[in-house]
Amino acid sequence: MELLVTIIVLSLIFDYINGFHDAANSIATIVSTKVLTPFQAVLWAAFFNFVAFFIAKYIIGGFGIANTVSKTVYEDYITLPIILAGVIAAIIWNLFTWWKGIPSSSSHTLIGGFAGAAIMANGFGAIQGSIILKIAAFIFLAPLIGMVVAFGFTLIVLYSCRRAHPHTAEVWFKKLQLVSSALFSIGHGLNDSQKVMGIIAAALIAAHSEGLGMGIHSINDLPDWVAFSCFTAISLGTMSGGWKIVKTMGTRITKVTPLEGVIAETAGAFTLYLTEFLKIPVSTTHTITGAIIGVGATKRLSAVRWGITQSLMTAWVLTIPVSALLAAGVYFIVNLF
Repeated sequence: MELLVTIIVLSLIFDYINGFHDAANSIATIVSTKVLTPFQAVLWAAFFNFVAFFIAKYIIGGFGIANTVSKTVYEDYITLPIILAGVIAAIIWNLFTWWKGIPSSSSHTLIGGFAGAAIMANGFGAIQGSIILKIAAFIFLAPLIGMVVAFGFTLIVLYSCRRAHPHTAEVWFKKLQLVSSALFSIGHGLNDSQKVMGIIAAALIAAHSEGLGMGIHSINDLPDWVAFSCFTAISLGTMSGGWKIVKTMGTRITKVTPLEGVIAETAGAFTLYLTEFLKIPVSTTHTITGAIIGVGATKRLSAVRWGITQSLMTAWVLTIPVSALLAAGVYFIVNLF
């Protein structure tokens, strides 16, 4: 029972870290365009992260992404030490990338850690390859969709507003950026909170198989306190901010105006809602980065700092294997005790 409680606590700590690590995703453009101060922006994002809980529970009527994450490893191979190793590895990698200011994916960190520990314990037959491949494919598809949608939105908006007075247009787009940032924050809450829910669900299912009192048969039996705790933790984490990553996302990829901020956030939100419908966990980091690149590319390709983008993509590709290796090492150490 102590191990299960430790896993739940560490999972919520990871969720909190995810919040301040990914705070940049939903506030980078709104801060860089000076629509809100950093403090106002994180409060705004945190509020809508939490609103996502009620949308998932009462409007969507389920937590499909959590279900997908919980099935990364075959149920017969899920044990509490495997989950513990995966969560510890995910926390280590998330803190390292936050310290370095690298906007890596918290989602793929968690999934890579879970899978890596399971492989260390039982071999590659323990993981559901089709789910891992689908998630890995969206490392490339999520930013690509965000980029294409943002590129198209930008062309449409520029054509529609071609006769508008520049000052009037900027005032309106600053107001609209509050809406687009809220939409993206809801998408962030819907997507990222459910990943931790999936890990806690896997732990509770493993606990049931081991005869522990808090165990559940399936994710359909997941208690409401799990979802509520996960959405609360990520909201509190968002309020803590992540200023190193804000700088990378908001200024180093391309210079963003209020108009472009609205489009990037709206395109990012559209992508997140699409993947929520498909029940595929994706990285909000990848999504908003692709959207910012799409916006910058409409001006000219040289407006995008491709060197920074290449470094980001390298970090994205490395996240799952590095997290998996870290988790394998942690699992080996855990097994010594």
